[in-house]
Amino acid sequence: MGVVYGDIGTSPLYVMKAIVDGNGGLAHVSETFILGAVSLVFWTLTLLTTIKYVMIALNADNHGEGGIFSLFTLVRKNSRYLLYPAMLGGATLLADGILTPAVTVTTAVEGLRGIPSFYEMFGDSQQIIVIITVIIIFSLFMVQRLGTKKVGTLFGPIMFGWFTFIGLIGLSNFMGNLSVIRALNPYYAVHLLFSGENKLGILILGSVFLATTGAEALYSDLGHAGRKNIRVSWPYIKVCLVLNYFGQAAWIIRVKDIPEYQNIDMLNPFFRMMPQSLTIVGVIFATVAAIIASQSLISGSYTLASEAIKLRLLPRMKIIYPTDQKGQLYIPAINNMLMIGCLAVVFGFQTSARMEAAYGLAITITMLMTTILLLVYLLQEGTPRPLAYLIFIFFAGIESIFFVSSASKFMHGGYVALGIALIIFLIMLIWHRGNIITEATSKRISLYDYKEQLGELRDDTDWPQLQTNLVFLTSKIKGHLINREIMYSILDKSPKRAKVYWFVNVFVTDEPYTKEYYVDMMETDYIVNVQLRLGFKMPQEVNVYLRQIVYDLMNEGKLPKQPQKYSITPGRDTGDFSFVLIREELSRVTELNWLDTLVMQAKLGIKRSAVDPAKWYGLEYSDVIMEYVPLVIQPKKNKVTLRQVQVKEFNEDDDE
Repeated sequence: MGVVYGDIGTSPLYVMKAIVDGNGGLAHVSETFILGAVSLVFWTLTLLTTIKYVMIALNADNHGEGGIFSLFTLVRKNSRYLLYPAMLGGATLLADGILTPAVTVTTAVEGLRGIPSFYEMFGDSQQIIVIITVIIIFSLFMVQRLGTKKVGTLFGPIMFGWFTFIGLIGLSNFMGNLSVIRALNPYYAVHLLFSGENKLGILILGSVFLATTGAEALYSDLGHAGRKNIRVSWPYIKVCLVLNYFGQAAWIIRVKDIPEYQNIDMLNPFFRMMPQSLTIVGVIFATVAAIIASQSLISGSYTLASEAIKLRLLPRMKIIYPTDQKGQLYIPAINNMLMIGCLAVVFGFQTSARMEAAYGLAITITMLMTTILLLVYLLQEGTPRPLAYLIFIFFAGIESIFFVSSASKFMHGGYVALGIALIIFLIMLIWHRGNIITEATSKRISLYDYKEQLGELRDDTDWPQLQTNLVFLTSKIKGHLINREIMYSILDKSPKRAKVYWFVNVFVTDEPYTKEYYVDMMETDYIVNVQLRLGFKMPQEVNVYLRQIVYDLMNEGKLPKQPQKYSITPGRDTGDFSFVLIREELSRVTELNWLDTLVMQAKLGIKRSAVDPAKWYGLEYSDVIMEYVPLVIQPKKNKVTLRQVQVKEFNEDDDE
């Protein structure tokens, strides 16, 4: 309850408010309108959240993990084109992670206006609301690096209390007008869509959709909670949500004709239907629930980005594991992006009503992309084709209608969410296309082919010795095969003489404290091919680990002693280290069309700005050599030839 339902659990804060505001306020709604609105909410929760996600999508788990990228890995063998809906869905889900904290926290804090003492002091001033919201959001992002293992144990009980609270508040109002139960009849939902008193027509679904925005997050959190736990707890969650929506509907019907309520600016039925003595409790509870919902979505964004990195759709970014739990990670770059985006949304839109206009559009795209991948999954798992296509057409049709309805918000703020999603999607597209271009022509070479040259260079006194141990850190090692750029750096770009050449590949395992390494010296005492296997909790202090490996190899007699004449450590027999990190630059002799050239330049630019390789490997205080080598892709076939001429053929002013 604390992890999975945070987003969907805070929807009652703004759904009915958005629906009523969209129709002109309390003075312009009727009992039939409210019944139709809450009926739309109920059936949206039933069809999309319950049937599509809880009953169908949760079956599509990848070793217990859920979410659009996990679903993609299950079906990607069917078609390479499935990558594009996965990328688009992942990008829009990350964009949603920016808007959700801004909307939920702002809406919760706005509930302070219902407290008489607060209203007497600040009135309708939105500035104080914005200041409080900014402080909460900024603090939330600042504590991410510390992890939430200890406080996270409280999320479940708090959210259980939250759902019980909103269910009881809704029930107390619902009991005053039990006729609202008529909203269970889908007739009222359909009737409202075509009713003349519905000023928005089908576009009202843009506000109704906000009730189920957390459904995609529910699927993404499958790995944290497990399918059985989600299915067992969902009925209680849904009952509490429906009771609250019905309670809000009953309250609106009761007060809609009272001028006192009609004149309230930014009226929120969720807070107003509470007894005044409970308003302060409701605001505090709502704010805490909004923080937990935001925390869940932020954590989900880290996981989503981590999956994208593993799928090679995003550049490698520094990942920190603040606790022993594998599911809990922290990515500073993603954290900063989300924080800046959230604060910009709060400052830019100011009120929750304006933020709601931007909210929901991006997530409709995510749901549509999930539906496409689910169709392939159902067919792959042997579901009868007519049934699989019927499921696809049904849900794709509903979500397409919601998309069209939400698209009406584009000029009112929806462009913000889509703009963010488009930027993320383009980065994924560039990274993916760049990998394809590189791999299509990149050349791996065998270390065995250069074993003799390295031995000769090691003993060639015509070249100064650069260092005792020269270490090349790269992810592009496969057995004895390494990328051509590494050997180019050693032999062609100012030959680098050393006593021992190290080729190190760091592999991060799924266990927290793995400390293993595998060594192949290729029957030499000057080539060391190492795979360093480190647990996800282990710091990547490669220089420290290599010194231990040196001692181990010396003790085994595989590596000669490396006595140091000048050292502050008496008897030191381990030599010095230099670490070479290679950065590629697109060669001018590369023959690519203009689009692929642009893609490769963009990819290399993103790579340079994504993370500092020295920090990634824990080498901030080590001797690091940054090498820039040409990345030659498809060398030009037509060589330019020059004609040699005699001096007398030059004009006198040629040297100018």
